[in-house]
Amino acid sequence: QFPLGRRLPCDIYWHGVSFHDNDIFSGQVNKFPGMTEMVRKITLSRAVRTMQDLFPLEYNFYPRSWILPEELPLFVAEVRMMKDSDPSWKPTFIVKPDGGCQGDGIYLIKDPSDIRLTGSIQSRPAVVQEYICKPLLVDKLKFDIRLYVLLKSLEPLEIYIAKDGLSRFCTEPYQEPTLKNLHQVFMHLTNYSLNIHSGNFIHSDNVNTGSKRTFSSILCRLSSRGADVKKLWSDIISLVIKTIIALTPELKVYYQSDIPAGKPGPTCFQILGFDILLMKNLKPMLLEVNANPSMRIEHEQELSPGVFENVPSPVDEEVKVAVIRDTLRLVDPQKKKRKDTHTAEVLLFQVQFCRLVCLCSYLENKVNIRYDYFMCCRCQTLEHVSEANEELLDAGPADRPENDAGRSPEAALPSLCLKQVFPKYAKQFNYLRLVDRVAALFIRFLGVKGTTKLGPTGFRTFIRNCKLSNSSFSMAAVDILYIDITRRWNSVGIDHKESGMCLQAFVEAFFCLAQKKYKSLPLHEQVAALIDCCEYHLAALDEKRLVGGRG
Repeated sequence: QFPLGRRLPCDIYWHGVSFHDNDIFSGQVNKFPGMTEMVRKITLSRAVRTMQDLFPLEYNFYPRSWILPEELPLFVAEVRMMKDSDPSWKPTFIVKPDGGCQGDGIYLIKDPSDIRLTGSIQSRPAVVQEYICKPLLVDKLKFDIRLYVLLKSLEPLEIYIAKDGLSRFCTEPYQEPTLKNLHQVFMHLTNYSLNIHSGNFIHSDNVNTGSKRTFSSILCRLSSRGADVKKLWSDIISLVIKTIIALTPELKVYYQSDIPAGKPGPTCFQILGFDILLMKNLKPMLLEVNANPSMRIEHEQELSPGVFENVPSPVDEEVKVAVIRDTLRLVDPQKKKRKDTHTAEVLLFQVQFCRLVCLCSYLENKVNIRYDYFMCCRCQTLEHVSEANEELLDAGPADRPENDAGRSPEAALPSLCLKQVFPKYAKQFNYLRLVDRVAALFIRFLGVKGTTKLGPTGFRTFIRNCKLSNSSFSMAAVDILYIDITRRWNSVGIDHKESGMCLQAFVEAFFCLAQKKYKSLPLHEQVAALIDCCEYHLAALDEKRLVGGRG
């Protein structure tokens, strides 16, 4: 642990909160720049909504959402219209503060007029969503799933999903929402940080019982009832891949801003926590994505009033230690360098490090201190090896136990708990990556390295180079389009540190241009056609410049 930083470079930097915890110029960092901002409730909702506009059926795993306060009039109008068209519709909505976590500030309402407008919405924006009234119940209790996902690389995109996760239960039997039970958080909200304060919360040493269980134990139970568990897993994998595809365009903009192409800098990876709710028909629904999922493997137990003891949690340990261990195995920088001659030092340190991260995750929450965790895999720099292990490591091959001879440390570890899902299933999902290609155009015309906003000159250059202006769409109309869309996005609280057009505004402008140019096609075909057109003209321009350069 290096709370004040470290001079010597490391292979892997384990940051407690975000990419910017320290200035890193090499190695690998366990955070992506911009990830914390991208998975906030409003930003996630916007990213998924963009994909829903393009592919409504493929992105129907995210509840219908409205952003407050900017979309409050729209929310009121749409709910009124739906009620008028179907008088039997009795909806429930859930309001989630944008920056909230651990259930803080969440509440349920039956009507838009119930939204608490006492100034907090203006100072603390929120998302309001349709509440899922018919969840799958186990033992008459509502529960959600926390799945751990490793985003190993953005370019090329590489995604892994842990084969097991956590199931977190409410502590009061579920009933569909009514005006009488709307405020019963232990019935409706699955957050562990809330339910642990319930008198009905059960800590269990058994992964199959209690208020927190392994997801695999739920799957076994469903399978015994005849449920199609393979299809459920397939749907969950699809949900995860599609969600990350929705997030990657803006992540790439943040990435090029902090780590410009062609300059030395670190590479990134990150463990994400996906919170998923199963409906009664086993359809998985995305609740939210966590950039900093808790890796704590123990819980507090009150021995006497005011006296607490930290008690190990076998369920947490079984799932979380495996996730961290196998993340380190996958990003291990020495893996490429060695074939059969791996030293035992790295293996030993990885095991110790997994437990250190889980422990420090608890400390970070407990004392509100941001720690940075640094791991150096270089064999000569290990400092925490016990004397007994040092003797074994210093011994030559002849001095080591026979059963260790010629055996790689990987063989001593369990099989990977992290399963690659992308690029493994890339062929099934690449057609969804339209906004990724739009983001590539946006980044190309940013001009100044390190910026995330497109200026008016850059936008005009984009239009000109892609040959999008004509007699019916003059450069004056281009300027008006740029000003109108940029002004609207800047008015809704998007980053004001830089002036110019953000990626979301550029995507809106691009969709508008696509609809003007290809009027008779569905939106996703319009956008795909315009992307092809732009890429064709830019490739021709690059070829022309290349030939001119040779000349």
